[in-house]
Amino acid sequence: MFDTMTMVKSFGWLCGAFLAFLLIKWVAEETYHIGGSGHGDHHEQAYSIDTGADDSGAAVEEEVIDIAALMAEADVSKGEKGFSKCKACHKLEAGENGTGPSLFGVVGRPVDAIDGFNYSGALEEVASEWTVENLFHFLENPKKFAPGTAMAFAGLRKPGDRADLIAYLSTFSQ
Repeated sequence: MFDTMTMVKSFGWLCGAFLAFLLIKWVAEETYHIGGSGHGDHHEQAYSIDTGADDSGAAVEEEVIDIAALMAEADVSKGEKGFSKCKACHKLEAGENGTGPSLFGVVGRPVDAIDGFNYSGALEEVASEWTVENLFHFLENPKKFAPGTAMAFAGLRKPGDRADLIAYLSTFSQ
């Protein structure tokens, strides 16, 4: 059934199809890379949308937050309501741990200070004590403040909410 002539014709069709694909590729490249000699050419963008932002590559300045002023205006009752997000993992009773350590007396307490709780060790690398400032930044984004922490909480984005929560936690002292 298969003779030499059939195989030569099949090979010829295969080579012809390959050449046709190369020709189509060459025409498409020339069409879409007008005036260019190849893949390495860099051209200015033909159209750009002005977003109003400065694209000079300057670093974005972070907003400076006056933590002391926020703490002076903090509302303990709002902090108590905000603590509802923490209740799933933390307890406020002295010596009682949940998934997370007890938060009784946390403000001013050394980091990793609860005996019998298995800490991840990431907090010790960034802070030695739970000051108001450390708590404020930790509560914004725990994973960013202490990379490698086991705490899965996403954080509180609003500075006022963080200040209210810290004020509430400050009422539980040792």
